[in-house]
Amino acid sequence: MLAPMRENFKKHIAIPQDHGSWVFILSPLLIGVFAGGKFTLSVLSLFVAAMSAFMLRQPMTVFVKALSGRRPKTDLPSARFWVLVYGITAALALLVLIAEGYIYLLYLALPGAPVFAWHLWLVSKRAERKQTGVEIIATGVLSLSAPAAYWTALGGYDPQGWQLWAWIWLQSAASVVYAYLRLEQRELKQIPARKDLWKMGNRALLYVSFNLAASAALGWTRIAPPLLFIPFLIQWLETAWGVFRPSVGWKPTRIGVRQLVVSVIWTILFIICWRF
Repeated sequence: MLAPMRENFKKHIAIPQDHGSWVFILSPLLIGVFAGGKFTLSVLSLFVAAMSAFMLRQPMTVFVKALSGRRPKTDLPSARFWVLVYGITAALALLVLIAEGYIYLLYLALPGAPVFAWHLWLVSKRAERKQTGVEIIATGVLSLSAPAAYWTALGGYDPQGWQLWAWIWLQSAASVVYAYLRLEQRELKQIPARKDLWKMGNRALLYVSFNLAASAALGWTRIAPPLLFIPFLIQWLETAWGVFRPSVGWKPTRIGVRQLVVSVIWTILFIICWRF
């Protein structure tokens, strides 16, 4: 009996392998909780539901790959097992939230269904890689966990939650574009001329420049916290540095770790600056 059970515990099926993606769910959750100012049973339930839904992506992806012939059929039992584990865990956590009066949070989960289905369809067609647009939309869906965490921590709905969502999505979108730029740079044989570096990186610079300008302008008018431009300034500086210092020959892990560190710093600074 134990042998078949051990077969289900496969790390590459149970845990997402793209480690950089963790920040896209943890950052909005932490920002929402700290902005709300309380950690309650409802907040814990939201964390469990959100993380279970996030973890569900990995076994579902493996399941689709196995069905489409991209992975061995022997992965199917383990994938089914983890789909059930994460699915049941998310459902139970949602039941607690509904019992606590947060049924309206279910509306935030609705955009995730078509985006997730789109991702699985791309996986079945072997076309999920280098889908910048899909990843930007997906980070927007994950960013909805920020207002969800904010409202549960606050104890009720507050329209300011939508501002949290917008800022986090803007930062996440810029991070995705910058990450693809760094991965593109690593394939270069030599460092190009400055004008070519600018041409490669102008989209990434456009994203972070818009974020910095918007946060500074809205902070100056007091629509947003006045110091909110600071975390976006850090992201802008990192991107400007990366555009003109290409990651030629870097390993993807090195790029991912640097991205993770910058995102963690951004999250901490955002939490601090939001309070002022």
